[in-house]
Amino acid sequence: MTTAQRGATERRPTDGGPTNAGPKIPRKARRPLTATRPLTAARRENRAGLAFVSPTFLVVLVVVVLPILWTVLLAFQDAKLVDIQGMGLFGNWTLDNFQQVFGSAGFWSSLSTTVIYTVGATVGSLLLGLVAALALRTPFRGRGLLRGAMLLPYVAPVVAVAFVWEVALSPQYGIVNEWGRSLFGWDDPIAFLSTREYEIGLFGLHFDIPLSLLTVIAFEIWRYFPFAFLFLLARLQAVPDVLEEAAKVDGATPLQRFRHILMPQLMPVMALLCVLRFIMTFNKFDDVYLLTGGGSGTDVAAVRVYDFLTARYDVGAASAQALVLAGVLVVLLGLYFKFFGKKMQEEQS
Repeated sequence: MTTAQRGATERRPTDGGPTNAGPKIPRKARRPLTATRPLTAARRENRAGLAFVSPTFLVVLVVVVLPILWTVLLAFQDAKLVDIQGMGLFGNWTLDNFQQVFGSAGFWSSLSTTVIYTVGATVGSLLLGLVAALALRTPFRGRGLLRGAMLLPYVAPVVAVAFVWEVALSPQYGIVNEWGRSLFGWDDPIAFLSTREYEIGLFGLHFDIPLSLLTVIAFEIWRYFPFAFLFLLARLQAVPDVLEEAAKVDGATPLQRFRHILMPQLMPVMALLCVLRFIMTFNKFDDVYLLTGGGSGTDVAAVRVYDFLTARYDVGAASAQALVLAGVLVVLLGLYFKFFGKKMQEEQS
C-alpha cells in the first residue's frame, strides 16, 4: 500500500503537464507579460503633481477657457440677448458682426482713445510708483505709516474713490474749483469730467487739451501707482547697500548711482509691470464708466462692448468687439516683446 500511494503521488501532474517536465517554477514568479511596472520615485512625484494641479486646472477650464470659447462662438453668430436661450450651441453663422464692428461710427476713434489712455496710465503709474519707492526707501520717522497710506488708493473700493473724485472735481461744490478760484484766479469753474476739450494758454500759445480724458488718466495713475510701488520697493530693498557705498566712495553723484546701480536692478521688474499694467488698463471698464460713463471723449473700447450688449442687446456684435480687442492687445504685446524683449535680455546679460 505504501508503494502504491508513493507512485500515485509521483504521477500527480502539475498544472496539467507531465511529471518529468523539470523543476517546478514558483507561482509568484510566473507573471503575465502585461503586468504593470513598479512605480518609481519620479512617477510617484508626477502623479502627485497631477493630483495637486488638477483642481486648479478644472477651475481655470470652467472659469476662463470655456467662457473664451463661448465668446468666440458667439462672435460668429447672429445672437441677440432676447433669443440667446433658444439658439442652442451653434446658431446662425454670420460675419456681419465684424462688419458691424469695423463699420460702426467711432470704432477707430475709440481704439485710439484706448491706446492713449492705456499708454498714459501705464507710464504714469510706473513713474509715480518709482518716485514713491525711491522716496520711502531710506528709513525715517513715520516711514511705515506713509507706506501704509500709499496703498490706500489701490485697496479702497473703486466706487468709493470714484465718488470722492466726482465730488472734488464738481464745478458746483468741488474743492478743486474752489482752490482754483482762490489761488489761481479762475474766472469760471471747470467741469473736469464733462468737458471734451478745454483751451489753455501757455507761453503765449493757445491750444486745446482733452480734459476729460486727461482727468481719467490722472485717476488711473493715482489709483494704481501703489501696484508699481510695491514691486519696485521690494526690489530696491534687495539691492545690496555695499554697491551704493562703493559708488559714493568713488565720487558718484545720486543721479549716477541711480542710473548705473539701481536702474539695472529695476529694469526686469519694470518690464514686467509694463506688461501687467498695459493688459489691465487696456481692458479697464469700471473706472471710466464710473467717472464719465464713456462720454466727453473717454469712449474706450471696453465701454463700447458694454454699449453693444446693453443698449443694442446684440450679444454677437459685443463678442466680436471683444474678440477684436483681444487681437489688438496680442499684436501690441507682440510688438512690445519684439522691440524691448531683446534689449532687456542684452542689458541683463
